[in-house]
This record gives sequence, C-alpha cells and structure tokens, in this order.
Amino acid sequence: MKQLLSIALALFVGMSATAQSTQNILSPAEKEEGFQLLFDGNELSPEIWQAAVIPGYPVENGEIVCRKGGNLFTVEEFGDFVFRFEFVLPPGGNNGVGIRAESINKDAAYHGMEIQILDDGHEKYKNLKEWQVHGSIYGIVPAKRGFLKPVGEWNSEEITAKGTKITVKVNDEIIVDADLAAFKDKPLPDGKEHPGLFREKGFVGFLGHSDPVRFRNIRIKRLDGN
Repeated sequence: MKQLLSIALALFVGMSATAQSTQNILSPAEKEEGFQLLFDGNELSPEIWQAAVIPGYPVENGEIVCRKGGNLFTVEEFGDFVFRFEFVLPPGGNNGVGIRAESINKDAAYHGMEIQILDDGHEKYKNLKEWQVHGSIYGIVPAKRGFLKPVGEWNSEEITAKGTKITVKVNDEIIVDADLAAFKDKPLPDGKEHPGLFREKGFVGFLGHSDPVRFRNIRIKRLDGN
C-alpha cells in the first residue's frame, strides 16, 4: 500500500511539474513575432515590474495573485503593442489592465486607460453601467458580454493598442474594437474627465482591488519603436 501511495504521489508531482512547465513560456510563433515574456512563473523581476503595494501581488504556484492589490506596472513604457495574458476570476472578482498609464501612483482609468477585468455576472454587479462590464475601456467604450468562462476557469485575453485604435479579445472573441478618435473634443460616456485617454505611451499592468484574481502567461509585443 505504501508503495502504491508513493507511486501515486510521484505521478501527481510529475504531472504538476509538467503542467507548470508548459506555462509562462513563449510559443515558437511568439518568439518569431518578437513577443517579450513579462513573467517566468518564478518571480516578479524588478527589471520588468514596479509595484505600488508590496507584496500586493505574490507569486504562488507559477501564478501572480492579487492579494493586497494596488497597481502593478511595467518598468518600461509602451506605445503601440499587443498585450496577452491569462486570468482566473474568483466570485465577484474585480481587477483591471492599465495601459499607457502615466504613473503607478495615479488612477490609470483616468490617467491612461483601464480595460476592465470583472466577474460582471455576479449579483453584486447587477446595476453596472455598460462601460463597466468586463473588457470595456472603463468609462468610455462598452464591451460585448457573454464570453467569459465560468468563475474559476482560465480565460485568455489580448489587448491591442495601435494609435487611437484599441481592440480587446477574450477567449478568441473580439469584444471591443474602438477608435478613440471618435471621442476627441466630445463629452465622454461617464461624464468625467479622462486627461490620459489620448496618451501615446505609458506603463502597462494590473489594477488590483484586493480580490484574489490570478494571472499567468503574460507577454507583450511592441508594434512600434516606443
């Protein structure tokens, strides 16, 4: 019996190690296309990441987990890019992706842009504005709904920023395809000022609200020299 338990444990450990080894790596195609891996599954490199709250995002089992929240931004700024990652939402989970953000100490939703990460089907969010649902450019452009996987399952997301054009894809479905030029010199949908909406470059990262949202397979590709 002890021998059988030992064999079963060894098989489980081996399978777990194999599963982890297939995460947080670039595919051959991504290497060829020039993607940069931002997280290797082991640590948040200070050469890649800066955090407003330490340790707001510990690394657990090859995943970045939002614990205390706060902003987790890249050290480098990005202008036009493709940003890919995977995430798991807990029930009622809330986070966001900051893009072209001005500062780690400012709200990226206004001093840059926030792409919403949200379990928008949860009961506590039944009165959301359309520009608050998952994948929306917060306060500006609503996303199509219905493409998140059930809570607890991994989702894939891709955000492309090219000039004023922003595209958000969730689980291979385009849910936002917007040109921000349409909002130039006009009142914005949420009725607020967004001084960073037309920034040409800035930091990229996650905007935690202390909900344990998990992230892995985080990579980015520059589409310009900035």
